[in-house]
Amino acid sequence: MSIKLRLTILSFLQFFIWGAWLITIGAYWFQTKNWSGAQFGAIFSTMGIASIFMPSLMGIVADKWVNAEKLYGVLHICGGITLCTIPLVTDPGMFFWVILLNMIFYMPTLSLSIAVSYSALKSQGLDVVKDYPPIRVWGTIGFIAAMWAVTFLGFEKSANQFYVAAGAALLLGVYAFTLPACPPPSKGATGRSLVDALGLKSFALLRDRKLATFFAFALLLGAALQLTNAYGDTFLHDFDKVPAYRDTLSVKHPAFIMSISQISETLFILAIPFFLRRFGIKHVMLFSMVAWVLRFGLLAFGNPAGGLWMIILSCIVYGMAFDFFNISGSLFVETQTQPSIRASAQGLFMMMTNGFGAVLGSSISGLVIQNYFTDAAGNKDWHGIWLAFAAYALVIAVLFVFIFKHKHEPQELENKYSEPAVAA
Repeated sequence: MSIKLRLTILSFLQFFIWGAWLITIGAYWFQTKNWSGAQFGAIFSTMGIASIFMPSLMGIVADKWVNAEKLYGVLHICGGITLCTIPLVTDPGMFFWVILLNMIFYMPTLSLSIAVSYSALKSQGLDVVKDYPPIRVWGTIGFIAAMWAVTFLGFEKSANQFYVAAGAALLLGVYAFTLPACPPPSKGATGRSLVDALGLKSFALLRDRKLATFFAFALLLGAALQLTNAYGDTFLHDFDKVPAYRDTLSVKHPAFIMSISQISETLFILAIPFFLRRFGIKHVMLFSMVAWVLRFGLLAFGNPAGGLWMIILSCIVYGMAFDFFNISGSLFVETQTQPSIRASAQGLFMMMTNGFGAVLGSSISGLVIQNYFTDAAGNKDWHGIWLAFAAYALVIAVLFVFIFKHKHEPQELENKYSEPAVAA
């Protein structure tokens, strides 16, 4: 079996695990358990909490003491065992801690999977820039495949979704031990401070007004991402209460409809180079914010019958909303920072979006929905919820236009990629 195929399997399973429950956990929480929205917001904050510290800590372990592929395997095995215990939890408070433990095991595997893949490709003399992206695409395919498997097996409201994820995690954990060795590159190295090891040196970037403003908006947009992940699936499930919509495809299999978002995501990646060269990074990121407004606004007025086109269009728009900020934002960080701290600066960007942003979006949205958009019987005003989210994204977009100052230089990205590599 070629190394590319072996890494393709790794990428597929890596995101299959996440796709098996991330989008459908809301249906399990609200439709099956009938737990509150305020508590559910805390569940999605676990990804952010784990993202703040675990990837850096496990990176140090893989850098200095343990082979990355072995650490990667152990984390997935532990995560798989944790996922198997989730269906046994009957209390929402305990559910939070179990999900947090699972995220502590899972979130560092995202970066470790890249480290393992890069190491394996380089060991075979392959070009990671050319050969890794086609491998990574299979991660998105794995996410979509998991969503389809869960919805068509009828597991969206069932605890069985966690068993599906657990099976994939345990399989990947064992499989990781068969991958080429990825030994610690800094084993025995001295002279590196804890600040450098944790990537905290990048926080000095916040002294730069433009970068500080950018990272603040990264945090706010990271919150928007959690809103759509947390509530999209359960929003469609709630139409089951309306007899006219009960037998529609989007109500029976919401995850199938929501998977259009991931398909769109893969397609919009291809459009980014054109938009960056034509409009510049600031405008592309602004397009992302406007796309978030459209994403939430379309959901507010859509329904599973005559308004299904709005829901599908909102899923298509998601690709622009997600890619145009996350990928363009990563490129902005790359062009605005010194080579010696670019890696830690990217870590800071991810910390703001997937860390602090996720915690902010998940926690506050849960409280707002519970206190302002849920009646005494537990019914949610989804029209009001999505319009509130759209207003949030619109405010961010308007503020971004006036606060974020950056002049488009057409040669900026080309110069970045033509400059010689500098050792960190």
